[in-house]
Amino acid sequence: MSQSSLIEDGQMALDSQHPVHKSLSSAANLANVLPTGTVLAFNALIPSFSNNGSCQVSHKFLTSSVIIVSAMFCFLSSFTDSIVDSDGKLYYGIATFRGLYIFNYGNWENNAQLVKFKIRAIDFVHAFMSVLVFFAFAISDSNVQRCLVPKEGVNESALIMNLPLGAGVLSSFLFTIFPTTRRGIGCADMGNMI
Repeated sequence: MSQSSLIEDGQMALDSQHPVHKSLSSAANLANVLPTGTVLAFNALIPSFSNNGSCQVSHKFLTSSVIIVSAMFCFLSSFTDSIVDSDGKLYYGIATFRGLYIFNYGNWENNAQLVKFKIRAIDFVHAFMSVLVFFAFAISDSNVQRCLVPKEGVNESALIMNLPLGAGVLSSFLFTIFPTTRRGIGCADMGNMI
């Protein structure tokens, strides 16, 4: 062991490029790619929209609508990104097939730099997995179950109870193995530097 690999207190220096550190970093960032904000908004809206599970036709329509709109937000949020320009200003945008479209700045001077942020296949994998996770948590809500599936059998009940766990494990595995470089709107770090 060389002297340069030691820290002053005698512990070994940690290499951030080590595969274990990359995996742990990806696992720590799962909250950024999972639809946590959408799930929170859904949980706030669904009790009143579903009439606490005592649904009439209008409540079924409202419950289905909030599920569909929330799923669309989950899908679209997988394509959002943030960048920091040379002045240190943070800009948000959405990935397109041509590059990153910036929301809050119309005359972007580094258009050539924005091309590297275009949509890739992994973005669609993340988007579909986010929607799958959201649907799993939405259908496991007791108000949604009483409203949309009031007379479920034993098999349906077992499926609905275990679906969130299975979807969470599968998506966590895929998000860890295939990490994204997208920093969505509201992500805690300062985004990609240009």
